[in-house]
Amino acid sequence: MAKETHEFQAETKQLLDLMVHSIYTNHEIFLRELISNASDAIDKLHYQSLTNGDLLEGDTDFEIHLTPDADAHTLTISDNGLGMNKQDLMENLGTIAQSGTKAFLEKLKESQDADSTDKDLIGQFGVGFYSAFMVADKVTVVTRKAGEEQAYKWESTGDGEYSLEECQKPKHGTTIILSLGKDFYGDDSEENYTDKMTLQSLVKK
Repeated sequence: MAKETHEFQAETKQLLDLMVHSIYTNHEIFLRELISNASDAIDKLHYQSLTNGDLLEGDTDFEIHLTPDADAHTLTISDNGLGMNKQDLMENLGTIAQSGTKAFLEKLKESQDADSTDKDLIGQFGVGFYSAFMVADKVTVVTRKAGEEQAYKWESTGDGEYSLEECQKPKHGTTIILSLGKDFYGDDSEENYTDKMTLQSLVKK
């Protein structure tokens, strides 16, 4: 499969635009959302493995890892959960199911008119993944679905398009690499997401 470029659904573009020009002063919620998604993926695999143990591929310790890289200005969140195939990626990351975006945007407008941005809105509408674009100039997702051999790489700079291509991944699960924006790494930044102490305190919180 050659590298493919796809456009986001119109409402998803609107949402991305909001995330990139962040509606939230509280950027750190992206971490909660991505860890929550990783945890969900692990729960799904655990549930499916009860009737099909082969899906675990001998890997029975479920883990979520955060790996900051100060030199590369990246933060990587990886899990060994269910993972995604091409169709899952296009459905989950290219569009938002059940008109979640539309409902989210309407609710958001209401809360902004009332001058209170509810920080739980993102989680309620299943649009948490897109919060990564509040802190990242580019988001790369490498994933392989349990029980399948082919892995895929999804990538976007949040500009209305994403690319999709086949790749190699030795284990099932999902790895999300955030190429952080200049305000979100380095000792001079107020929110340094390559700093281990910062990450540890956020995870505890």
